[in-house]
Amino acid sequence: MSSNASNRDPSKDSDWEDLKGFWPIRPDTTYLNHGSFGPPAQPVREFRQSFIDELDCQPMDFYLRRYEPLLLVSREKLAGFVGTKVENLVFAENATFAMNVVADSFPLESGDEVVTNNHEYGAVQRIWDRACKRAGAKCVVARLPDKIESTGQVLDHLLASCSDRTRLIVVSHVTSATAIILPVAEICTAMKDKGIAVCIDGPHAPAQVDLAIDELNCDFYTASCHKWLNASLGSGFLYAHPRWQSHMQPSLQSWGRLSPAVPEHWTDEFTWSGTRDPSSYLSIGAAIDFLSEIGLDTFRERSRWLATYGEQALVGLWGHSTIAMREQGCYGSMAHVRLPDRDNTEIQNQLWERHKIEVPVFPFEGTDYLRLSCHLYNSKTQIDHLVESLKELMR
Repeated sequence: MSSNASNRDPSKDSDWEDLKGFWPIRPDTTYLNHGSFGPPAQPVREFRQSFIDELDCQPMDFYLRRYEPLLLVSREKLAGFVGTKVENLVFAENATFAMNVVADSFPLESGDEVVTNNHEYGAVQRIWDRACKRAGAKCVVARLPDKIESTGQVLDHLLASCSDRTRLIVVSHVTSATAIILPVAEICTAMKDKGIAVCIDGPHAPAQVDLAIDELNCDFYTASCHKWLNASLGSGFLYAHPRWQSHMQPSLQSWGRLSPAVPEHWTDEFTWSGTRDPSSYLSIGAAIDFLSEIGLDTFRERSRWLATYGEQALVGLWGHSTIAMREQGCYGSMAHVRLPDRDNTEIQNQLWERHKIEVPVFPFEGTDYLRLSCHLYNSKTQIDHLVESLKELMR
């Protein structure tokens, strides 16, 4: 890896050519959807493969003697990266799995309320709809302003949906549907004053934004590491504040610890969940090291420059303003731009079939949007290719 990472110009593709080779993206593909399924860099893949090989060659030695110490080392590395203590954090396959653990463990009673909002990830909404139905509680969906212009606006709309029956609010750190960075620190403070617990859904946060969980003072935090942190698929985590740890139970009950050890701490119940390949968890440290060597700020400057460039090009193409304002820090390494008012149902497929571009088109509040996600293997040239392809398809 080049040693002049801090001297790269975010706007010059040539300054980033040496990094692109770390991602073996298929040659026929322009991959502009790191936010959905981020491919890991080659050093992470190799580190993970070393554990797969070790497990396959001698499973007994790996599981009985190597697994738990290795898992603790990896958890300690991740805990330091996200700003908490290792005893507050367990691994989960992804943010969705972790959110299910919270929903299965949080003490809801008949008549209680859980507040989400209309920007939340659809799977998260389904999780809490089911949890509320099971408990006889109510899931209230707050509607955020159509145009987000300030932190105060977001807080006002969320607070307006809370009542004396609200026990929990579930909110994204960075929304999946709309790519907006929400003011989670301010939300945590406001809800603490009202005695309402806060669960933050954060799969898009690690590496894309600064994350110091203990400083947030949230109650729960769920995340995936296969997105911006660039770890392998199947790696995520659940954070639970000490005040809730006695409530936390794994959705999948197993031994917790391998015999003769027995579970003594809440995290132990999540250590052994049956026979599985733990290599994704064990290679998270390699992903942290890889991005840290490049420089988190360097990564953010480049990926945000690309997202901004793409946003400006697409806004200029169609003339639609964004839901929030980038200059106020509402967007990071993703752009979210409204498509023209037409039938857009085939645009995503056409971009792939005709131009080999992977980028998602999502409906939001009855309108279609394109969400552009950028990482270090992307380039200005690729975004220009996207823009020209859209011009052709929307003639």
